[in-house]
Amino acid sequence: MILCVMLSIHVCKAEEKVRVADLRVENLINPLGLETTCPRFSWKLYSHKRNLIQEAYRVIVASSRENLNVDNGDLWDSRRVNSNETILIPYQGKQLTSRQVCFWKVQVWTNYGEIVSVDEGSWTMGLLALSDWKAKWIGLESLEAEGEDRKSGFEPKDEDDLRLNSETRLNARYMRKEIDLNKNIKNAVLYISGLGLYEAYLNGDKIGDQVLAPTPTDYTKRVPYNTFNVTSLLNKGKNTIGIILGNGRFFSMRIPWFRTFGLPQLLSQLEITYDDGTKETFVSDESWKVTIDGPIGSNNEFDGEEYDARKEMSGWNISGFNDVNWHSVELVKAPEGKLYSQENLNIKIMETINPVSIVKLSEDKYIVDMGQNMVGWVKLKVRGHAGDKIKMRFAELLKEDGNLYTDNLRGAKATDTYILKGGEEETWELSFVYHGFRYIEVTGFRDEPQLDNFEGKVIYDEMETTGNFETSNSTINQIYKNSYWGIRGNYRGMPTDCPQRDERMGWLGDRATGSHGESFIFDNQKLYAKWLTDIEDSQRQNGTLPDVAPNYWKMYTDDVTWPAAYFIIADMLYRQYGNDRPIIKHYDSFKRFLAYIQSNYMKDYIVTKDTFGDWCMPPESPEMIHSQDLERKTSGELLSTAFYYRLTVLMQKFAHMSGHQEDVLFYVDLAENVKTAFNKKFYNNTKRNYSNNTVTANVLAIMDDIAPDTVKKDVFKHVVDKTENEFKGHVSTGLIGIQWLMRCLTEYGRADIAYKIATNRTYPSWGYMIEKGATTIWELWNGDTADPAMNSANHVMLLGDLIIWYYEYLAGIKNADDAIGFSKLEMHPLIIGDLNYVKASYNSVRGLIQSHWQRNDGKFSWYITIPANCSAKVILPDAEGKTVTESGTNIKSVTDFKNITIANGQVVLEIGSGSYVFEIE
Repeated sequence: MILCVMLSIHVCKAEEKVRVADLRVENLINPLGLETTCPRFSWKLYSHKRNLIQEAYRVIVASSRENLNVDNGDLWDSRRVNSNETILIPYQGKQLTSRQVCFWKVQVWTNYGEIVSVDEGSWTMGLLALSDWKAKWIGLESLEAEGEDRKSGFEPKDEDDLRLNSETRLNARYMRKEIDLNKNIKNAVLYISGLGLYEAYLNGDKIGDQVLAPTPTDYTKRVPYNTFNVTSLLNKGKNTIGIILGNGRFFSMRIPWFRTFGLPQLLSQLEITYDDGTKETFVSDESWKVTIDGPIGSNNEFDGEEYDARKEMSGWNISGFNDVNWHSVELVKAPEGKLYSQENLNIKIMETINPVSIVKLSEDKYIVDMGQNMVGWVKLKVRGHAGDKIKMRFAELLKEDGNLYTDNLRGAKATDTYILKGGEEETWELSFVYHGFRYIEVTGFRDEPQLDNFEGKVIYDEMETTGNFETSNSTINQIYKNSYWGIRGNYRGMPTDCPQRDERMGWLGDRATGSHGESFIFDNQKLYAKWLTDIEDSQRQNGTLPDVAPNYWKMYTDDVTWPAAYFIIADMLYRQYGNDRPIIKHYDSFKRFLAYIQSNYMKDYIVTKDTFGDWCMPPESPEMIHSQDLERKTSGELLSTAFYYRLTVLMQKFAHMSGHQEDVLFYVDLAENVKTAFNKKFYNNTKRNYSNNTVTANVLAIMDDIAPDTVKKDVFKHVVDKTENEFKGHVSTGLIGIQWLMRCLTEYGRADIAYKIATNRTYPSWGYMIEKGATTIWELWNGDTADPAMNSANHVMLLGDLIIWYYEYLAGIKNADDAIGFSKLEMHPLIIGDLNYVKASYNSVRGLIQSHWQRNDGKFSWYITIPANCSAKVILPDAEGKTVTESGTNIKSVTDFKNITIANGQVVLEIGSGSYVFEIE
């Protein structure tokens, strides 16, 4: 049945034309507020034609659609460029200016002829200079509620003054401004930064579909603003701008050690162009009105949100509302950070799910089960009397008696409160808070709640789901599903460690290799490029890097293994997406960090400092979080030195790419010295292993290419022995070792062990988590038995290289070693264990890649799709001496193939773009 599906996809019409589509500028479709004056252009070629190659392109950029239509590139005309490149072509035209609207298209020559893009792209430049801003920062420098004497003197002298007491509560700020528009409107653009979070309205209509905007940063370094075209929301005559400000991460998170920046504040600039060509600007200033006596009360990311519907102010965001009891806003000091146009996409409601059951625990207590550990909130539907209070508490787990299990939330209250206004049915959902949860404890309903009283809203950064993956093994499929929910549940303008407790931080160590695997499932390039900037923003002048970024916790342990993610992710963005700018942008920062470590913690080329070890490796007792057995714990010096070596190797490439040729030899010499010192200190020539022979120690030596080739096989034997015998075919690594384990086992000929690890249902394993009811990935291998306060049920750090292994090995969708952005693939599916089929697809930056294979009764069938303008080296497993056909024709007779060879029982050949069905029997 699978093969029939493959063949139906393969069929195409011979007369089908090649088309160019998915035009993108800086990886955003038709962006507003672009800040870079050197944007880059990408496009995809679509065709079922085989061996299609782009031979040349021409990019045309015009100041008007009329100019574009006649191919008048008055801003830039690249003319014909003989190149097959289709991603991130840099603009080289006239200087771009603030607010400028640009239109573009591409003309392409292929070996099948000349075509012009089907799509036409456009973008609008942001406000490039601080002088473009006429708006003023406004707010209310008071902690008191309405009706009390308002103190306007909240002027913190230093950061300690901003650490308010643990019971500090702050209501949302409601702001409004009425404006008169006396002409017909041609175009209107709103530039807005509302800190910590904002919701914006024009004439009662919400602007945009984003939530929890803008995305978080260190506000002493950078302050993001968003841009919206609001032409359709304005009318000639009276109009009203309404803004609600939530606390977000700008105001105190209630935790004493959590950085805070001040009270919520707003910057808003509405620029209008009329039909007659005149312009008018309306800005945030002293004339705006404000109240903190609206329905949204205290709103804290850890604790929840309170909403009193009795305080709703009907019409507050439309013209004619009586705001006589509102106060004038105050001009406030601008945040320290640089104002910039937010480059990454905002968070959105990306999916809606319904609960699966409701259980009554007592007369007024119910447990709602969403059926899935999720991140977001619940839309509530309720009927009752004025003053009725609905309380919803959120948790990931239940106790044995059916009540919420909240120990792992630590200090987070995770509670929302809704007070009814009474009368008709009421609906409500959060504005400035989210939760990580599967279960909701509900109290306060007059009648027994029903399933349709609740609707789950799943939130994360707006991004395409680029990958699909399925196998014949149900355990692998559920692990993949759990990973999918866990990864997206921790995308919130930064990759966080967890979504539920009083932490939710961007820990660097969690996402190093993980980001690579994630990139197959989600188009995460904008998120991670933004996060690298957060990391550099957090770097201290001496070069040290943080453990978390943005550094809402000031954690600088001078570790190497955690900050290494900074380098590794930059390389991932280049390898997976072809984006070299993060490497070039952060090169000096990379260099400062390595120099800092070398100067302060390197002795005889061994890095002596380590903080976290092989974090959360399975301990000797399931009740423990961290092992105390020295035979299980990998040397911190080995970990740091191995990672430092890897970074020096990356820096050789980074130096070359960044034009710092003078540094290349320095890092070559440094790497060689570190490697020599590593082997001298940690290699045991008698036992042929590293350090105390942990799997992590040996895997790092092999996979970082530190171990000499002459000893790698002997070292690997210890990996096999420890895994099979001491750990009975289970994981023995923590966060560090798991980043390379699956690939190491497979590359060195023991894919069978990797498959066993991937499909185990006993402790410790990903399958064990499923066996215990998990629908996401745990923080600990023993999350059900270790200290409950330590176990997040939604972490992804222990995924390591598993998702990479799924796509690159089981499915065979792998970027060739000498290729960038999948211009060339190496496709070699891993046929292993009891797998009967693997079905995978990945929508790469160059187009859709598919790999669907199955085996049945001695017959192997494999459907492949290679995007236009790409090629692949295809390795057909166990094919020597068998009949190999493609679409029913012996491969020796297919003229599309190149360099057919037979080696080690495999048939190897090179193919171009198109769809293929290989069969071996």
